[in-house]
Amino acid sequence: MKCPFCGHEEDKVVDSRGSGDGASIRRRRECLGCGKRFTTYEHVEEQPLMVVKKDGRREPFDRHKLLAGLVKACEKRPVSMDDLERLVDELERELSQHFEREVPSREVGERVMKKLHALDPVAYVRFASVYREFKDVEQFMRELKDLLAQKAR
Repeated sequence: MKCPFCGHEEDKVVDSRGSGDGASIRRRRECLGCGKRFTTYEHVEEQPLMVVKKDGRREPFDRHKLLAGLVKACEKRPVSMDDLERLVDELERELSQHFEREVPSREVGERVMKKLHALDPVAYVRFASVYREFKDVEQFMRELKDLLAQKAR
């Protein structure tokens, strides 16, 4: 670490403190050349999780895009924004634990639907109808029948 005052390359750490959220460390340093003190911050370098689309394209995981889709699926349903944000937080945590750099979009969609099914069955059907791109009414009806059969259990 070069001293910002004199450019000397040696220093000693006088004090270290973690941030409240644990995402960074603040270090107070003293230059061994000029004796002046300065502060540095260390942050974990995060690599964005890439989503591999059906056609092979890759794009960064976008929690805002996912949240927007969930809000639309939950329109006029008794689901709070806190519930949806919690769902997306859980999903992000799961994906980062199970996938290092890339995750298939199919995996993201299936996990979202599973979580949404537990949260609100109507919102689940709305989301599934867009995600699964039902080709006809019969395919949509099969999904509804499966949902009703699961509910009856």
